[in-house]
Amino acid sequence: MYETPMRASAEDYLETILLLSRRRGMVRAIDVATEMNFSKPSVSVAMKKLRMQSLIEVDEDGNITLTPDGSAEAERVLERHATLNDWLCRIGVPEEIAQTDACRLEHILSAETYDAIKRYAARTQLHQPQADGSI
Repeated sequence: MYETPMRASAEDYLETILLLSRRRGMVRAIDVATEMNFSKPSVSVAMKKLRMQSLIEVDEDGNITLTPDGSAEAERVLERHATLNDWLCRIGVPEEIAQTDACRLEHILSAETYDAIKRYAARTQLHQPQADGSI
């Protein structure tokens, strides 16, 4: 697996490729550029770096696929994002702000802090107050 801490931008690219592949099947650089609202040249540079790190493969038709290591990293980032977003929403953060904050937090939290939040969120989910305020 990738040995040094991954930059947030690389994690965002991998997460985007994973989500696009789930929605569309095939992913091309233009799809990533459109989804992330980045220029095609910027995405091309990023794809080259991800290829050099063996996190993605690009076939002769320009279709991008995640390698096993790239897929594992993308799944990790996506799971962190979803967990943090859910937790932020449950503590009262509006959805749009929770999405933005989760995207930032997924990259900077240590594994220990993230695991503690995940455990806390799992425990408190079992004890969510009902609409009438009861547990």
